[in-house]
Formats: sequence, structure tokens, C-alpha cells
Amino acid sequence: MIVILSPQASKSDIDEVTANLKERGYGVHVSQGVEKTIVGVIGAHDDEKLLVAEQLSSLAYVERVVPILKPFKVVSHEFHPDKTIVKVNGVDIGGQKVIVMAGPCSVESEEQTIEVARAVKAAGASILRGGAFKPSTSPYSFHGLGEDALKMLAAARELTGMPIITEVMDTRDVELVCKYADILQIGTRNMANYSLLTEVGNARKPVMLKRGMASTIEEWLQAAEYIANQGNYDIILCERGIRTFETYTRNTFDVSAIPTVLGLSHLPIIADPSHGTGRHALVPPVAKAAVAAGADGLMIEVHPQPEKALKDGAQSLTPNNFDQMMKDISAVARAVGRYI
Repeated sequence: MIVILSPQASKSDIDEVTANLKERGYGVHVSQGVEKTIVGVIGAHDDEKLLVAEQLSSLAYVERVVPILKPFKVVSHEFHPDKTIVKVNGVDIGGQKVIVMAGPCSVESEEQTIEVARAVKAAGASILRGGAFKPSTSPYSFHGLGEDALKMLAAARELTGMPIITEVMDTRDVELVCKYADILQIGTRNMANYSLLTEVGNARKPVMLKRGMASTIEEWLQAAEYIANQGNYDIILCERGIRTFETYTRNTFDVSAIPTVLGLSHLPIIADPSHGTGRHALVPPVAKAAVAAGADGLMIEVHPQPEKALKDGAQSLTPNNFDQMMKDISAVARAVGRYI
């Protein structure tokens, strides 16, 4: 449930109600907006809620107590009515600007990474993406260059000024990746890795959480709740397609998930049409559809020579194709009152 305090509530009032709830053994999350302060209460059993709500409502500075029936609490609109803006080194994710994250699927060399970084920045991208640790269905595929790749990404950031996002796959690597990355990415295979979600929640770095390939929207938001429950609310959701019976595309991109999530949660959501389709020719039109549906950003794979890529060349755009896509998407963004 959530406790909505009156606009006149003082800091001592907030401290008092927070202490009251913690004494009862509940988890407490405080969200202070411009006009109201909302206290999220986690752990109250159904048979307790009515009595607790009645007792809290008797406090002069409590405006009302609202039960939340959804299994996700802290990431819901009820807890935080205003849209969350995730700020990363001067880049705001969740605002009027549609943020584009672009770069190679896998970091293969410093030369390749810097070449792509310069190209995507020139085309209008705000954040550099690149894989240092690469999950793969096959144990014989390329699995990334590890810390060497992180150093290459850091070098590209130094030259271009773009923040970097890269995937962390293991709790043992969180500290290492945090040394280099500005945003920690949780991939589709790890959406339900609750130990990893808890660890990145404690890391206090912005986290991008990809939807599991066979996960419902509710399961996805509950995974985000694991991160938020550690006190880290800088979470970006990423729709990257789900597994269905269709085999022509790599996944089935669920464009309807974008407005659905925006209606359920205060977290920003971006789209990954590269993994969502697996085909470079489909990336630009699906990217345009995502922006039209309300996506706060895009994640696009770009490689200077996709035919020679060590990973996912079939879904990677060339720098020239990426530049053209950015021009096309700008028109869509303007049509829905936003900009690239």
C-alpha cells in the first residue's frame, strides 16, 4: 500500500511515519514529489492492511492510504505518479528527447569501437553501447573480450564524451563493470537472475533491464522491483522482443508493450529493434513504430562491416544506414511531439 502525505507534512512527520512502519517490520520507500510525498509500504499482509490503513489515516499529516493490488509496488504509477527521468552524465532518459543508444553488439577492437562511436555520435546518438561480456546460446560462440573491451569503451567515451552502456552477466563482475560503465545492462537471459538484480540494485548505477524472451509484462516489472527494492530507482526498461512461434524474425517485437508499460509504471522504456527482429532491413521501420508508440529511446546495433562481425552481423546497421535511420526517426519523433 502507499501512504500519501499532505502537502503540509514536515520532515519530522515523514520521519515519524517511516519509523512507525519500520517498527511494524515493513519495507519503506519514500518518494518526494513537487507537491506531495508518497511513502510506499512493502510487506503488509492482506489481513493487516485494513487496520494499518485505518491507524495511519488518523494522523493529521496523512492525506489518505491507498492499497496497491499489483504485485509490483515501487515501480508502479501509484507509488510515483510522475515519470522518472534517469540522468546519466548529462543525458536525460525519459524526457521529451528520444535517446538513442548505438554501437557494436560486441567490442572487437579499439579501432572498431572508436570508429563506430564517432559515426553514431555524428548521426545523433547520445549513448554508446557495446558488449564486453556476451551471452550466447552456443558455448562455441564469441563471448567477448572482458575487461579489455571495457577499457576500449572507456577510451571511446574519452574521445566522444558519450556515456557507455554494457551488459553485466554475473554478480562477480558487477564491481568490475561499475568501474567503467555509466549504465549497467541486464540482458534477457538474466531478467530472472534475482541475485544479479539485487547486486546491481545495490551498486547505485543506472540499470537497463531487458525483458525476458518468454516473460510477461508483469514478470518484467516484478524483476524491476527487485532492483528498486534496494533503493535504486534509476531503472530503464527495454523491450527487445519475445519468443513466439514465428521463425522468420529472430524474435517477435511487442510494440504494444511500450504503451502498456507507460500506463503501469513510472519508469522510462526504450526499444531494441535489433534483437527484436534480427534482420537489419527491419530495424528502421520497427524503430519508427516504437517511437510512435511512445518509446523513450532506442538501442541500435551498428558495425562498420556487418559481414565481418563476430556477433549478430545480420541485425547490425552500417554507419550510413544508421545515419539515414536517424533522419527518418526524427520526422516520427516530431509527429508525436518529441525530438531526437
